[in-house]
Amino acid sequence: MTKPSARDQICNLNDAFRRTFTGGRVMMTSGVNDLETEAKARLLTAVRTFDRFDKDNDPHDEHDFGSTDVDGTRFFWKIDYYDLAMSQGSVDPANAEVTMRVLTILRADEY
Repeated sequence: MTKPSARDQICNLNDAFRRTFTGGRVMMTSGVNDLETEAKARLLTAVRTFDRFDKDNDPHDEHDFGSTDVDGTRFFWKIDYYDLAMSQGSVDPANAEVTMRVLTILRADEY
């Protein structure tokens, strides 16, 4: 059995984090946080179940970005990689032992 490539490992870690919201931190901008509870729940479900990755929105095949429309509003989400102290970028995003994943969810008009 071959070991997954670093890119495959990053993709797998990103998918697991995004689907479960465990293994990192989830951040929401004020525009997302201000949503009604039901709308926020629909948005979080849309992020968790996102699977429309293609060459345009995922050129590095890491599953680290997506956009979705909820209730007529466009939202973006993005995963970034930090060291465990959150003081700089991770030296190896393929290694969960040295990487803190941060998923940020924002309204497109907040970008």
